[in-house]
Amino acid sequence: MLDKFIAQHPANTEISVAWGEMDALQHINNVAYFRYFETARIDFFNQINLLADLQTSKVGPVLSDNHARYKRPVTFPDTLLVGVKISDIQADRFMMHYTVFSKAQQAITTLGHSQVVMFNFQTGKKAELTPELLSALRAHEEAKREA
Repeated sequence: MLDKFIAQHPANTEISVAWGEMDALQHINNVAYFRYFETARIDFFNQINLLADLQTSKVGPVLSDNHARYKRPVTFPDTLLVGVKISDIQADRFMMHYTVFSKAQQAITTLGHSQVVMFNFQTGKKAELTPELLSALRAHEEAKREA
């Protein structure tokens, strides 16, 4: 099951569940999943060099929408893999999809997605994807289709 998940999600991030992420009902609190998505998102951005020139260009990604769908509870101890896929690439935005896989349960526990919009922090307005970013996203989208 793990090998199949990795084959279908070549861009993935491993995250160890922390004891403090559990709530009074003895499962991981829903807010923790948005941190997991963030960790996987930043890991993916670093892999495609999206954040490399943020300080000089003042253009970077912001979220305009963020969703999670909980399929199975997760408890401590566990190690999760958060797979990332890209779709709906437009001139100034793209969609990121997250799939959370529990190593302990050998199952998908959570699904999510975020709308990512490029934003110019100097002008306070949306910005277009650079040709380099567009190419990296399209290459990843193609790689996902082949997986």
